[in-house]
Amino acid sequence: MSSSSRFSSSLYLLAFAFLLIQTVYGADPLFHFCSSPENFTANGPYEANLNKLVGYLYYQAPPTGFGKGALGEKPNQANGLALCRGDVSSSDCKTCVADASSEIRKRCPYNKAAIIWYDNCLFKYSDEEFFGQIDNRNKFYMWNVKVVSEPEAFNKNTKELLSQLAKEAQAASKLYAVGEAKLGESKKLYGLAQCTRDLSSYDCKKCLDGIIGELPSCCDGKEGGRVVSGSCNFRYEIYPFVNADD
Repeated sequence: MSSSSRFSSSLYLLAFAFLLIQTVYGADPLFHFCSSPENFTANGPYEANLNKLVGYLYYQAPPTGFGKGALGEKPNQANGLALCRGDVSSSDCKTCVADASSEIRKRCPYNKAAIIWYDNCLFKYSDEEFFGQIDNRNKFYMWNVKVVSEPEAFNKNTKELLSQLAKEAQAASKLYAVGEAKLGESKKLYGLAQCTRDLSSYDCKKCLDGIIGELPSCCDGKEGGRVVSGSCNFRYEIYPFVNADD
C-alpha cells in the first residue's frame, strides 16, 4: 500500500471512530433491512474494510449528495453507497450519513449486507458488487391513512405527476426531480422522484417507472404516499415537503 493509501485508510478509520463515539440526536429511520443472511467475523478483514468504507462515505457523500466506494479485495471487499435527498444541504447530508451509518451497524451488527433509509438519506453496503444494478429486493411502502374524496381523479393526477418527474429525473445530473400539479381551484399535489447515481439514466427511468406502477398496491386514493427501493423512490403529498431553496 502506498503512503497516500495508508493515509487515506487512517483518515477513514478516524472518521469511523468519530461516528462510533458521537452522540446522535437525529431523526428516526424510516425503514431498514439486514439484507444478507451471511454474517462476518468480528474484527475480521471484512469488518475492517467496512469500517473504512463507512468513514470514506462520510467524507465523500455530503459535497454532492452522493458517494459510492469499494474497499478491500474479494472475498472481503465492502461495497457501499450513500445518497442524500436532492434538496438537502451538505451539512444535513453529513448528519444523515453519520446517523445512518451508525444506526445500521447497531441494527445489523454482523450482516454482510444492509440498507437503511431516513427522510434525508439512504445508506447501503454489501459484500457483493451491486453498482449499476436496479435493486428491487429492498423495498417498502409508506402512505397517509387519509383517503381523498375523489380517488379515481386523484390517482390519475398522481400518476401523471410522478411519470413526468421520472422523465425529468432521468435527464437531471442528480437523477432527482420535484414538481407540483394543481388539484382543482385551491389545492396542489407535490411530488419527488430520485434515483441512486450509480444507475444509468435509462435504468433510473426504468426503476422509477417500475415503482410508479406499484401506486395501486401502495397508495390507492391516499392523500400521500411513497414507494422506496434500494435504487429509486418517489413521494407525493398534498403539502410541500422539500426545502423551498431548491
